[in-house]
Amino acid sequence: MAKRDYYDVLGVDKSASDAEIKSAFRKLAKKYHPDLNKEPDAAEKFKEVQEAYDVLSDEQKRKTYDQFGSAAFDNNAGGNPYGSYGNYGGFNTSGFGFEDFNINLDDILSNMFGSGFGGSKRKNRPTKGEDVLYRMKISFEDAVFGSKKDITLDLTEKCETCEGRGGFDFKKCSTCNGTGRVRRSQSSLFGSFVSESVCPDCKGQGEVFEKRCSDCKGKGYNINRKTITITIPEGVDTGSQIRIKGKGQVGSNGGENGDIYVEFIVESDPIFKRDGNDIYMTLPINIVEATLGGEKEVPTLDGKIILTIPPYSQTNDKLRIKGRGVPNGSKRGDLYIVLDVVMPTKLDRNQRRLFEELSETNLDTSDKFKIFNKHFK
Repeated sequence: MAKRDYYDVLGVDKSASDAEIKSAFRKLAKKYHPDLNKEPDAAEKFKEVQEAYDVLSDEQKRKTYDQFGSAAFDNNAGGNPYGSYGNYGGFNTSGFGFEDFNINLDDILSNMFGSGFGGSKRKNRPTKGEDVLYRMKISFEDAVFGSKKDITLDLTEKCETCEGRGGFDFKKCSTCNGTGRVRRSQSSLFGSFVSESVCPDCKGQGEVFEKRCSDCKGKGYNINRKTITITIPEGVDTGSQIRIKGKGQVGSNGGENGDIYVEFIVESDPIFKRDGNDIYMTLPINIVEATLGGEKEVPTLDGKIILTIPPYSQTNDKLRIKGRGVPNGSKRGDLYIVLDVVMPTKLDRNQRRLFEELSETNLDTSDKFKIFNKHFK
């Protein structure tokens, strides 16, 4: 089934800037994140949004997508249990726009023309290890100001005993005669044809060991539990990611390790709400404070401040506190305090008497009263 256009997935035009693409991704990631949205199709939509952003946020991938469409990215991502990041190793196609994709020219040529086109050369080709995706929940305050947190992962590491080879006393594989590939001839009604595949005995290495490594049981790697300290940048939001290069799964045949991608999920705050780099909070005030104004102590992310409430304030009036929002480089957003005039639900005798006395005065001075009264004259 054909994939949806990545621009349509993010709801942006093809001429959208990097900032517009990033903003659209953040909103959709927060909307469809499986930990925040329990709708049945939320996980699938989140995956679709993430896939679209992965391509359109990368300048080279975006150029390739604009030219060739999503078919250029339909590679086998592998069985990564930690997330959707696959192994993007491959031959260097510099100049064609495919530097980041898993296009193995040896496979294509050897399947078409036999092992003479590099089949034996690729058996020891270094392959990058798989990337790891780790989703981390963080507090609203940590997202605004940044922090350091430890994460613990089970990661593969090269076996030091056998240096990642899986065993000792190597010799040429007799099954493939050291090529790492085996060819099989099959007959059919249309004639005979030859297929080629990785040698099942040496797994494409061309060599087999006589003595298996007892530490890694012949795998060439061990799984170890690692604790890594993560630096959370200030100003991140749900869907934001950071990359830790070379700390992912171990590579094979001397290939570099994969990377770790940490994706943040920001927990909601009972008081503060975020809109871009600005923060909003609702402040309840009584009718006396709203009418007469005054000073009131209110919380901010930087500590408590004394807020001056203007006289005759109304519900939904906004008071701006400059520079108390989310950091953005050398600048910070603003804090907006939205007033909510709360009516009393119960009065004692003295309070009721005061209201009755007040009702005998003319309080209908607002333009709203004037318009209403004029309509019924």
